[in-house]
Amino acid sequence: MSVSFDTVAQIGITLLGVTSIFLVAKKIRWGFVIGLLSQPFWFFTTFHHKQWGIFFLNFVYTGTWILGVYEWFYKKKNRKGRQ
Repeated sequence: MSVSFDTVAQIGITLLGVTSIFLVAKKIRWGFVIGLLSQPFWFFTTFHHKQWGIFFLNFVYTGTWILGVYEWFYKKKNRKGRQ
C-alpha cells in the first residue's frame, strides 16, 4: 500500500494545525513555529487541488506566522506568555 503525498499533506495540516492553534491559545510561542511548519502542506494541497483563493490566502497566513515568530522570539518586550 502506498500513501500519496496528498494524504501526507492532509495529515500534516491536521496535526500541525491543531497543535499550533492550541499552543498559540495557551500563549506558548512555539505555536507560531509549528504553524509556520504547516504552511508547505497548505501550499501543496491548495495548489494541487486548484483552490486558488485559499492558495493566495496562504501567503497572508504565512506572513502572520512569520510575524508571530518575530514578535515572540526576536522582538524585545515584556511578555506574560510561557516560553
